Amino acid sequence: MSAPTAFRIRRPGRLAAETVTLLVAAAVAFPLYWMVLSAFKPAGEIQSTEPRPWTLSPSLDSFRRVFEQQEFGRYFLNSLIVAGTVVLASALIAFLAATAVTRFRFRFRTTLLIMFLVAQMVPVEALTIPLFFLMRDAGQLNTLGSLILPHIAFSLPFAIWMLRGFVKAVPEALEEQAQIDGASRTRFLWQILFPLVFPGLVATSVFSFISTWNDFLFAKSFIISDTSQSTLPMALLVFFKPDENDWGGIMAGSTVMTVPVLVFFVLVQRRLVSGLGGAVKD
Repeated sequence: MSAPTAFRIRRPGRLAAETVTLLVAAAVAFPLYWMVLSAFKPAGEIQSTEPRPWTLSPSLDSFRRVFEQQEFGRYFLNSLIVAGTVVLASALIAFLAATAVTRFRFRFRTTLLIMFLVAQMVPVEALTIPLFFLMRDAGQLNTLGSLILPHIAFSLPFAIWMLRGFVKAVPEALEEQAQIDGASRTRFLWQILFPLVFPGLVATSVFSFISTWNDFLFAKSFIISDTSQSTLPMALLVFFKPDENDWGGIMAGSTVMTVPVLVFFVLVQRRLVSGLGGAVKD
């Protein structure tokens, strides 16, 4: 079979695959488009019984109501503190733990790895009430610590399991050569191994950041009375009213919440692609 003939045979299948991909991408992107569009629509168009996928009179009134909300800046800062702390702490702990379970031989190592997988199967909702009593007994309710500690705990099993593949991909001969050259174990860990597994750290950090940034369950359960410790998802509750919801404010607040996630993706996209590629390869 000649090359042009094979190309003609494959082309319809490739065209169908590209069409399906575009349809799926459009279906995924449409809710985001509608959220941003609704954030810029005036109140009359949002409440119209004949919604249109465009607006001829964009307005910033919804964003104005969001930024004029009391302590909105405080909520935004709290979300940054919680998400940033969780990302850094979980990445550091996961890197050290993945190195330990990969490079060292000790009793119950396999059992520990299985426990990491089992921990991923437990629904977060099933642990919320026990965590509430644990935070209460530890005196952490109404503090950012009650949000940081659970998210670190839930991020670690996935991060450790994923980073284990990256650490395992680094040849042990490289460590032996570093020791021959006079490098200590600590120097090898931070100056050689850490840069090699950094793409994996970025990939796991993205998942940690998104789950922490969008968290509502823990913020609603553990921040009870001190609203100064609330995060951005809790700020959206102001726009849910018993008589009529302020959908413009809800969509504007959701758009503002999405911006840091997009910025984070833009900053780490190259490392993220190589990290996910390494994970698939392993």
